[in-house]
Amino acid sequence: MLVARSMHPDWLSNAYVVADEEGGTAVFVDSGAPLKPLRRAVEEWRVEPVFILRTHGHHDHVAHEGELGLPVRTDSLEAGGLRVEAIATPGHSDDMVAFVVDDEAVFTGDTLFRDSVGGGSFDQIRHSVMDVLLALPHELRVLPGHTDETTLAREWEENPFVRVWRGVEPEGTERCRVGGEEATLIVWSPDYDGGGKAWVRFADGRDVIVGGSRVER
Repeated sequence: MLVARSMHPDWLSNAYVVADEEGGTAVFVDSGAPLKPLRRAVEEWRVEPVFILRTHGHHDHVAHEGELGLPVRTDSLEAGGLRVEAIATPGHSDDMVAFVVDDEAVFTGDTLFRDSVGGGSFDQIRHSVMDVLLALPHELRVLPGHTDETTLAREWEENPFVRVWRGVEPEGTERCRVGGEEATLIVWSPDYDGGGKAWVRFADGRDVIVGGSRVER
Protein backbone atom coordinates (compact mmCIF):
# COMPACT_ATOMS: atom_id res chain seq x y z
CA MET A 1 0.00 0.00 0.00
CA LEU A 2 1.29 3.45 -0.97
CA VAL A 3 0.25 6.57 0.97
CA ALA A 4 0.93 10.25 0.36
CA ARG A 5 -0.28 13.09 2.59
CA SER A 6 -0.95 16.80 2.16
CA MET A 7 -1.69 19.17 5.06
CA HIS A 8 -3.41 22.55 4.94
CA PRO A 9 -1.07 25.26 6.31
CA ASP A 10 -3.79 26.99 8.36
CA TRP A 11 -6.40 24.34 9.17
CA LEU A 12 -3.74 21.64 9.64
CA SER A 13 -6.21 19.25 8.03
CA ASN A 14 -4.85 16.25 6.18
CA ALA A 15 -5.83 14.80 2.83
CA TYR A 16 -4.36 11.57 1.52
CA VAL A 17 -4.04 9.51 -1.62
CA VAL A 18 -3.74 5.75 -1.15
CA ALA A 19 -2.79 3.28 -3.89
CA ASP A 20 -2.58 -0.49 -4.06
CA GLU A 21 0.67 -0.46 -6.05
CA GLU A 22 2.53 1.51 -8.69
CA GLY A 23 0.56 1.45 -11.91
CA GLY A 24 -2.56 0.43 -10.02
CA THR A 25 -5.65 1.95 -8.44
CA ALA A 26 -5.94 4.77 -5.89
CA VAL A 27 -8.45 6.53 -3.66
CA PHE A 28 -8.31 9.92 -2.01
CA VAL A 29 -9.15 10.26 1.67
CA ASP A 30 -10.69 13.69 2.33
CA SER A 31 -9.85 16.77 0.28
CA GLY A 32 -9.35 19.73 2.60
CA ALA A 33 -5.61 20.13 2.00
CA PRO A 34 -3.70 21.34 -1.08
CA LEU A 35 -4.11 18.85 -3.91
CA LYS A 36 -0.81 19.48 -5.69
CA PRO A 37 1.29 17.06 -3.56
CA LEU A 38 -1.34 14.35 -3.98
CA ARG A 39 -1.60 14.82 -7.72
CA ARG A 40 2.19 14.65 -7.92
CA ALA A 41 2.10 11.29 -6.12
CA VAL A 42 -0.59 10.04 -8.51
CA GLU A 43 1.64 10.93 -11.46
CA GLU A 44 4.78 9.42 -9.93
CA TRP A 45 3.00 6.18 -9.05
CA ARG A 46 1.13 6.10 -12.41
CA VAL A 47 -2.12 5.20 -10.64
CA GLU A 48 -5.78 5.82 -11.44
CA PRO A 49 -7.85 7.43 -8.63
CA VAL A 50 -11.42 6.16 -8.60
CA PHE A 51 -13.09 7.44 -5.40
CA ILE A 52 -12.90 9.97 -2.58
CA LEU A 53 -13.35 8.48 0.88
CA ARG A 54 -14.96 11.16 3.07
CA THR A 55 -14.43 10.87 6.82
CA HIS A 56 -16.98 13.62 7.53
CA GLY A 57 -18.53 16.66 5.92
CA HIS A 58 -16.80 19.55 7.71
CA HIS A 59 -15.39 22.15 5.32
CA ASP A 60 -11.74 21.61 6.25
CA HIS A 61 -12.07 18.01 5.03
CA VAL A 62 -14.17 18.45 1.87
CA ALA A 63 -13.02 21.79 0.45
CA HIS A 64 -11.62 20.39 -2.82
CA GLU A 65 -14.05 17.54 -3.53
CA GLY A 66 -15.45 19.36 -6.55
CA GLU A 67 -11.99 19.83 -8.06
CA LEU A 68 -11.26 16.11 -7.88
CA GLY A 69 -14.49 15.25 -9.68
CA LEU A 70 -14.73 11.70 -8.33
CA PRO A 71 -17.56 9.80 -6.64
CA VAL A 72 -17.62 10.28 -2.86
CA ARG A 73 -17.90 7.15 -0.74
CA THR A 74 -18.53 6.63 2.95
CA ASP A 75 -19.05 2.87 2.84
CA SER A 76 -16.94 -0.27 2.61
CA LEU A 77 -15.58 -1.05 -0.83
CA GLU A 78 -12.88 -2.63 -2.94
CA ALA A 79 -10.90 -0.60 -5.46
CA GLY A 80 -8.30 -2.49 -7.44
CA GLY A 81 -6.24 -4.27 -4.80
CA LEU A 82 -7.41 -1.99 -1.97
CA ARG A 83 -9.85 -3.35 0.60
CA VAL A 84 -11.59 -0.59 2.55
CA GLU A 85 -13.72 -1.17 5.63
CA ALA A 86 -15.85 1.79 6.72
CA ILE A 87 -16.62 2.01 10.44
CA ALA A 88 -19.03 4.52 11.98
CA THR A 89 -17.31 6.61 14.68
CA PRO A 90 -19.78 9.38 15.60
CA GLY A 91 -18.99 11.98 18.22
CA HIS A 92 -17.13 14.85 16.59
CA SER A 93 -19.87 14.76 13.97
CA ASP A 94 -22.84 12.49 13.38
CA ASP A 95 -21.50 11.42 9.97
CA MET A 96 -17.95 10.55 11.10
CA VAL A 97 -16.50 7.43 9.49
CA ALA A 98 -13.12 5.75 9.93
CA PHE A 99 -11.62 3.73 7.08
CA VAL A 100 -9.45 0.67 7.61
CA VAL A 101 -7.43 0.03 4.45
CA ASP A 102 -5.85 -3.35 3.73
CA ASP A 103 -5.61 -4.10 7.46
CA GLU A 104 -2.57 -1.81 7.52
CA ALA A 105 -3.86 1.65 8.40
CA VAL A 106 -6.93 3.35 9.81
CA PHE A 107 -7.91 6.84 8.70
CA THR A 108 -9.54 8.24 11.83
CA GLY A 109 -10.80 11.65 10.67
CA ASP A 110 -11.36 13.90 13.68
CA THR A 111 -11.98 11.15 16.23
CA LEU A 112 -8.48 10.10 17.32
CA PHE A 113 -5.25 12.08 17.06
CA ARG A 114 -1.73 11.68 18.37
CA ASP A 115 -2.09 12.41 22.12
CA SER A 116 -5.65 13.71 21.77
CA VAL A 117 -9.22 13.04 20.67
CA GLY A 118 -11.85 15.03 18.83
CA GLY A 119 -14.28 17.39 20.48
CA GLY A 120 -17.99 16.69 20.41
CA SER A 121 -20.38 14.39 22.22
CA PHE A 122 -18.39 13.04 25.17
CA ASP A 123 -20.12 9.67 25.40
CA GLN A 124 -19.94 9.10 21.65
CA ILE A 125 -16.28 10.11 21.42
CA ARG A 126 -15.36 7.80 24.28
CA HIS A 127 -17.26 4.91 22.69
CA SER A 128 -15.79 5.53 19.23
CA VAL A 129 -12.24 5.71 20.60
CA MET A 130 -12.28 2.98 23.24
CA ASP A 131 -14.84 0.48 21.96
CA VAL A 132 -14.44 0.89 18.20
CA LEU A 133 -11.01 2.18 17.15
CA LEU A 134 -8.99 0.69 20.00
CA ALA A 135 -10.74 -2.64 19.50
CA LEU A 136 -8.91 -2.88 16.16
CA PRO A 137 -5.45 -4.51 15.96
CA HIS A 138 -3.03 -2.18 17.70
CA GLU A 139 -0.35 -2.51 15.04
CA LEU A 140 -2.48 -0.42 12.66
CA ARG A 141 -1.07 2.91 11.58
CA VAL A 142 -3.33 5.84 12.50
CA LEU A 143 -3.61 8.46 9.76
CA PRO A 144 -5.70 11.21 11.38
CA GLY A 145 -7.63 14.15 10.01
CA HIS A 146 -5.09 16.62 11.38
CA THR A 147 -1.28 16.62 11.66
CA ASP A 148 0.89 13.71 12.70
CA GLU A 149 0.61 9.99 12.07
CA THR A 150 0.63 7.62 15.03
CA THR A 151 -0.35 4.02 15.81
CA LEU A 152 -3.14 2.50 17.85
CA ALA A 153 -0.49 0.87 20.05
CA ARG A 154 1.06 4.24 20.87
CA GLU A 155 -2.28 5.88 21.64
CA TRP A 156 -3.29 2.96 23.86
CA GLU A 157 -0.17 3.49 25.94
CA GLU A 158 0.41 7.26 25.79
CA ASN A 159 -2.75 9.18 24.88
CA PRO A 160 -3.79 11.06 28.07
CA PHE A 161 -7.53 10.57 27.44
CA VAL A 162 -7.11 6.86 26.77
CA ARG A 163 -4.96 6.34 29.85
CA VAL A 164 -7.64 7.83 32.11
CA TRP A 165 -10.43 5.93 30.34
CA ARG A 166 -8.40 2.73 30.85
CA GLY A 167 -8.01 3.50 34.54
CA VAL A 168 -4.20 3.52 34.48
CA GLU A 169 -4.09 7.24 35.31
CA PRO A 170 -6.33 8.97 37.87
CA GLU A 171 -8.78 11.68 36.92
CA GLY A 172 -7.49 15.19 37.54
CA THR A 173 -8.85 17.34 40.35
CA GLU A 174 -7.71 20.84 39.35
CA ARG A 175 -10.43 23.47 39.50
CA CYS A 176 -11.00 25.58 36.39
CA ARG A 177 -13.60 27.66 34.59
CA VAL A 178 -15.10 27.08 31.15
CA GLY A 179 -17.37 29.72 29.68
CA GLY A 180 -17.58 31.34 33.09
CA GLU A 181 -18.79 28.11 34.71
CA GLU A 182 -16.91 26.30 37.48
CA ALA A 183 -15.57 22.88 36.50
CA THR A 184 -12.97 20.23 37.30
CA LEU A 185 -10.16 19.58 34.83
CA ILE A 186 -10.12 15.79 34.40
CA VAL A 187 -7.61 15.54 31.51
CA TRP A 188 -5.35 18.04 29.78
CA SER A 189 -3.50 16.94 26.66
CA PRO A 190 -1.54 18.48 23.81
CA ASP A 191 -3.61 19.03 20.69
CA TYR A 192 -2.78 19.03 17.00
CA ASP A 193 -2.91 22.84 16.74
CA GLY A 194 -0.19 23.35 19.35
CA GLY A 195 -2.71 24.32 22.01
CA GLY A 196 -4.44 21.91 24.33
CA LYS A 197 -7.52 19.73 24.58
CA ALA A 198 -9.38 19.31 27.86
CA TRP A 199 -11.90 16.97 29.41
CA VAL A 200 -13.80 18.93 32.04
CA ARG A 201 -16.60 17.99 34.41
CA PHE A 202 -19.16 20.54 35.51
CA ALA A 203 -20.81 20.61 38.93
CA ASP A 204 -23.95 18.96 37.56
CA GLY A 205 -21.90 15.96 36.38
CA ARG A 206 -21.68 16.85 32.68
CA ASP A 207 -18.47 15.68 31.01
CA VAL A 208 -17.31 17.77 28.05
CA ILE A 209 -14.27 17.76 25.75
CA VAL A 210 -13.27 21.30 24.78
CA GLY A 211 -10.39 23.17 23.20
CA GLY A 212 -7.79 24.31 25.67
CA SER A 213 -8.34 27.98 24.82
CA ARG A 214 -11.75 27.77 26.50
CA VAL A 215 -10.31 26.66 29.83
CA GLU A 216 -9.34 29.21 32.49
CA ARG A 217 -6.87 27.58 34.87
